[in-house]
Amino acid sequence: MTVLPRITPAQRRARLVRCHLLAPSARRQTAEAVAQALIGLHATDPATVFLAAAARLHQPTAAAIERSLYDTPAGVPALERIRCMRRTMFVVPAPLAPAIRSATVHDTHRHRTETLRHLRQTLGWDERRYKAVEQTTLDALTARGQATAAQLAADVPALREQIITFPGKPYESRQRVSASVIGVLATEGRIRRSRPAGSWTSAQFRWAPARPLARIPAAAAKTTLARHYLKAFGPITVDDLKWWTGWNLTDTRKALAATAAQAVELDEGTGYLLPEDLDTLPDAPEPAAALLPGLDPTSMGWRHRDFYLDPGHTKALFDRNGNIGPTIWWNGRIIGAWAQHTDGHINHHLLTDPGHDARTAITTATARLTAFLGTTRVTPCYRTPLERHLATQSRSLQAVP
Repeated sequence: MTVLPRITPAQRRARLVRCHLLAPSARRQTAEAVAQALIGLHATDPATVFLAAAARLHQPTAAAIERSLYDTPAGVPALERIRCMRRTMFVVPAPLAPAIRSATVHDTHRHRTETLRHLRQTLGWDERRYKAVEQTTLDALTARGQATAAQLAADVPALREQIITFPGKPYESRQRVSASVIGVLATEGRIRRSRPAGSWTSAQFRWAPARPLARIPAAAAKTTLARHYLKAFGPITVDDLKWWTGWNLTDTRKALAATAAQAVELDEGTGYLLPEDLDTLPDAPEPAAALLPGLDPTSMGWRHRDFYLDPGHTKALFDRNGNIGPTIWWNGRIIGAWAQHTDGHINHHLLTDPGHDARTAITTATARLTAFLGTTRVTPCYRTPLERHLATQSRSLQAVP
């Protein structure tokens, strides 16, 4: 009987602190370096990208993060914003984007087919009509360089036509055709989100023609992504990789096997780690406090979370759909939550008392976040009851005994 190497929860937390750049000594100089270490930054909530990067940068500023997203000397962004793992928006390193897209995006034709069917039923459009409007939209976007949906609708009258979505449902609504046409073009990678129409917290983006991403054979792309996930998040279980990527079980096992990962023993059962990382596991984490945003890639990085999250705290930190709110970390473990009050100060609530050193470090991390935010106000797009409560309090809540 083969005895697998044993990796303890404490060792996993120590590696998390180092690999996820939560310790001050592990911080990076640029947002692209942060994204490279974590594979990508969740971008469903635009503010998450900035807050996740800022927590891991030596000298974070919104302007510096914006440069990584939009202003590169060669005209090619260092970071790509794409819909990928679990059909979720991420900001990923540009060199890794082709593999990530090839490994996670499939059946884009289905989106086009469903959109065309809906437009045929509601407006009587046929495929020729749809393609003509689509091409006119692309021409208008190319002429402008970048544009909001409203600007494109001003250029292309057909985009202003309205359709009813979810007819007969309580959430029935009317929307412009522009949302459907632009949505398909974005899904197919033919256009991309550019600068937001407002500040860095805005979800209203301008659109721009996309840089075509190289196509990589799916099997090779999945092996590449699995290896990057092992490097950043390992040790991991098969369930972790399957959940994080959105793959089926067969593809998950094939990709994992192709990485030649080492099987190890975890509390959750059999886990996997790259062989070169097995001998460099730290025994104890560097003392590190961090205030991470809702949907942070570390908080959402594993299917099995007991090694860094007390199961009894899940209800306080997650919404009903499984989205995590802003969290406080100490030595690789989630110990509390934070929220920004409307007057700008940061409230926090500790779910356990971590001791004097941790409380001091949390105070420092809070001051650091406050300085980064300045006059900006941030409200998570997915709100938890605890975050909502903290956002209305005049001061932080005491730790639970």
